[in-house]
Amino acid sequence: MPHSHLSPALAQALAARGYDTLTEVQSAVSAAEAHGRDLIVSARTGSGKTVAFGLAMAGELVGEGDRLPFARTPLALVIAPTRELALQVSTELEWLYAAAGARVLTCVGGMDPLKERRALQGGAHIVVGTPGRLRDHLERGALDLSALKVAVLDEADEMLDMGFREELEEILDATPGERRTLLFSATMPRPIVALAKRYQRDALRIETVGGGQGHGDIAYQAVAVSPTDIEHAVVNLLRFHDAETAILFCATREAVRRLHGSLTERGFEPVALSGEHSQADRNRALQALRDGRARVLVATDVAARGIDLPSVSLVIHVELPRDAEALQHRSGRTGRAGRKGTAVLIVPNMRRRRVDMMLKSARIPVEWIAAPTSQAIRAKDRERLIERLKAPVELDADDQALATQLLAELGPDAVAAALVKALAADLPAPEDLLDGQADDGASAGPRGGFDGSSWFKINAGRRQGGDPRWLLPLICRIGHVGRGDIGAIRVAASESYFEVSARAAANFVKALRKNSAAMAQDGIMVEPSTSPAEHLAAGGGPPKPRPGPRRAAAGKPRQ
Repeated sequence: MPHSHLSPALAQALAARGYDTLTEVQSAVSAAEAHGRDLIVSARTGSGKTVAFGLAMAGELVGEGDRLPFARTPLALVIAPTRELALQVSTELEWLYAAAGARVLTCVGGMDPLKERRALQGGAHIVVGTPGRLRDHLERGALDLSALKVAVLDEADEMLDMGFREELEEILDATPGERRTLLFSATMPRPIVALAKRYQRDALRIETVGGGQGHGDIAYQAVAVSPTDIEHAVVNLLRFHDAETAILFCATREAVRRLHGSLTERGFEPVALSGEHSQADRNRALQALRDGRARVLVATDVAARGIDLPSVSLVIHVELPRDAEALQHRSGRTGRAGRKGTAVLIVPNMRRRRVDMMLKSARIPVEWIAAPTSQAIRAKDRERLIERLKAPVELDADDQALATQLLAELGPDAVAAALVKALAADLPAPEDLLDGQADDGASAGPRGGFDGSSWFKINAGRRQGGDPRWLLPLICRIGHVGRGDIGAIRVAASESYFEVSARAAANFVKALRKNSAAMAQDGIMVEPSTSPAEHLAAGGGPPKPRPGPRRAAAGKPRQ
């Protein structure tokens, strides 16, 4: 019998589910050296970790027997960061412990707390819940943890990121000191290490994320684009990969709203999740993704936590994550349960160096690629169309009769052309992107009407992918001026110089000062400069700024 080293009840449940072999993390936590010990487990989402901690706590719950004794108060507690994840965990533990007769209860926000309290009064072996709801039941006396044998913190790093430190500490402080504590976390930041030291004893460290690289089934790619082409790059990546399900990550709810609207206009029919969406909105969006009515989710980091969609094969970081740990958490929505996935970072040209350093320091291998072109997308469309038409189909008599009639009336060429046209009709059009390249001294040529104009310098040149075509809208955005107020733009090796009309110069400087904090955050620095025209023509280095003018934007550039 497979899994003979496990409890017979659990081995029976695994066999019924088709678990011929255990995953790496499941084998590690059920090994002899892990029995009875506190555990710190680094395992990516989608690696079978829910079943893993179900197996890990079996010794305290069923021992060598087949059935659990009646329990008035919980023997095991599982804490998860989100309602969705808690419900998923509960479902997994129910089938795993069904043969052992375990009663599993779920306590999460969005459910009726009175029903949960009545259920807790009836007794339970395992309680699964979110930190806030569990603390509420604890403080009201509905949750008694005095007999607890095992506490599990699932995705502990995410719970701390979400601000649940106080809730976790209050819950763990209410448990017996001799209980086992199993801490599951995809990453191990300092707060997690501190939590482990406080609440664990001689914990066994189990790491199954592969030599420091989280998500080994994920191919990381990075695309450097001009800031004005970010949305176009998103469109082309979606069209090129044609993923069954894709998640697009943004940093703010406003960015989610804007991108969701833009993709809807283009015909992608996406769904969105952010802090402004209710639980009902969230349920509808996830159901649309699960049943295939939607294939694209636009979300913020927090809103996407706890989502388990096995069909996700593409993650696009539309706005960059704050650090490598956030990158791995986002990317972990794909490459789950042994399936391959792709995570693509869209990097504004000026931030490429910074992103490259972050990836290298985190030892995340990444391939820098060009954004898919319209030609490449159309070539992919043709390949997919041919494969689709080659797939065998079953025709009934009516279908066959219609096919014969069409061939007779229209001929094979006309039928094939109509079929191709019909299948391609609903595909959103790919976008044309700027190539981001510029020659020495590249320039949006001088224009008339700029007598008395002022020259400025921006820290974006050829090395940062500077190009007048994407510098112009960037300058207009940060300086609150129209295109007609920008004259010549000259691109040098490490910076670019541009001309602002006399009538707009004063307001331009005011806008720069007002936006200085946001510009510094994005690594953008603009300051007054002398006209570079003669200097660049002579082949010299960048001109020195005139003495005296006040610096327009503070902050060290981050490239």
